[in-house]
Amino acid sequence: MYSEKNNKNRNVQNLHDECKRLMNYHTIFTTKDGKVFDGIIESVEGDQVTILVGEDVMEEALENQSQQRQYGTPIKFRRFRRRRFPLATLIALSLLPYPYYAPPYPYYPYYPY
Repeated sequence: MYSEKNNKNRNVQNLHDECKRLMNYHTIFTTKDGKVFDGIIESVEGDQVTILVGEDVMEEALENQSQQRQYGTPIKFRRFRRRRFPLATLIALSLLPYPYYAPPYPYYPYYPY
């Protein structure tokens, strides 16, 4: 019984350290109920973490035809809302991978003309 409680505290402490390490990075979170969402860790306080959770917002079609996009595609925006989660509800975090694009040519201090 004592070892289970100690193991649970150790898991929460490891998750706390991982949240501190990934603070201000775009990460993917998995909760105990199976939900997966992305967000940015804003702060870690005690046993709670504050996350800016990303959500997609679609703009309604504009009334003026000249302001609509080609083929009537709705305009999409990305919004982040602040939410607090207890560390005990999180199972895993992982860094959201962004591809690295190498520059197409080397940047010189001047162009040799």
